[in-house]
Amino acid sequence: MSRHRTRVLFLTKHARTGASSRYRSFQYLPWLEQAGIECQVRPLFDEAYLAHRYQSGRGHVRDILGAFFRRAAALIAARRFDVLVIEKESLPYFPALPERWLRLLGVPYVVDYDDALFHQYDQHRSGWVRRLLGSKIAHVIRDAHLVTAGNAYLADYARCAGAHKVEIVPTVIDLERYPSPNVKPPSDTPFIIGWIGSPSTAKYLQAIAPALAEICAGGRGIVRLIGSGPIDLPGVPVEVLPWDEAAEVDDLKRFDVGIMPLPDEPWERGKCGFKLIQYMACGLPVVASPVGVNRDIVEQGVNGYLAETTAEWARSLSTLLRDAVLRRRMGLAGRQKVEQHYSLQVTGPRLAGLIRSVVDGRKAKASRPNIAGNL
Repeated sequence: MSRHRTRVLFLTKHARTGASSRYRSFQYLPWLEQAGIECQVRPLFDEAYLAHRYQSGRGHVRDILGAFFRRAAALIAARRFDVLVIEKESLPYFPALPERWLRLLGVPYVVDYDDALFHQYDQHRSGWVRRLLGSKIAHVIRDAHLVTAGNAYLADYARCAGAHKVEIVPTVIDLERYPSPNVKPPSDTPFIIGWIGSPSTAKYLQAIAPALAEICAGGRGIVRLIGSGPIDLPGVPVEVLPWDEAAEVDDLKRFDVGIMPLPDEPWERGKCGFKLIQYMACGLPVVASPVGVNRDIVEQGVNGYLAETTAEWARSLSTLLRDAVLRRRMGLAGRQKVEQHYSLQVTGPRLAGLIRSVVDGRKAKASRPNIAGNL
């Protein structure tokens, strides 16, 4: 008799184009299938929504209505699966009724966080949103059988909210997409300070523009941005590349250093430092703000520098500009750290085990005799 295959439904926020969904869910599917876990994915927002969002800054009304009906259909089919994996929440700006319905149906779910979504509600500028939805994510978490969090800040929130079980699963890269980096030959071309992200996060570069202008003065360096869209950084020579999944790794490898500036604010403390992991996987040294998980990823003077003030940013980047041997040494240290802690090859089997533990726990609970009912 063949063993029952665990059936998992992933309720992602976006289709594969969305970075969070791609790295937190889609890239795990082959690993889970190899572990005997049958997976289906039902995104909330499709590719059309993301295309409209990046073009105009917002999705069309028909995209949003379509998303609502897709998610409702997925929830109706929930009982056909052994467990659901929900990216953040079932429906944005909607009470936690879908998650409560899953609890009543007896369908266990895992909820995954790679940013501080709870602050989208509890710190919203609208008092009505704070009043109606401020505690929504806490309710979602309390009804979950497992919470997977991208860093300690998110995990601490989940524990305080009353989560049954919390596991930190960082956002990681697939080493097969990031082969071991080659030594970058000496070059007379300008020092390339690189950044990757989206138009919504490019605003963080404004705070370090004076340091970037200082380092790039006299043609010594340029700032190359992937996925930022148009941006004005006074005094900074900027090259903007469109994000392309097929070219992403090759584009990153052409950097000399990767940067991640962030303000020390609640939403930013929940970020998972993924761009740092991408840089390090490419054998690059990094410079980052000492905010949230960046403090864990960046080991000062080993794989890069933590910089807070303009002077610290300028000093860190200047040191790396002058010393190619140091850049190489830090890049190798960063790559080693990624291989050991921030790769799909490490977290893939772990996530498969966590999902199985939810299913096994449900089966064990169902098989226990109802002692109270027999008294």
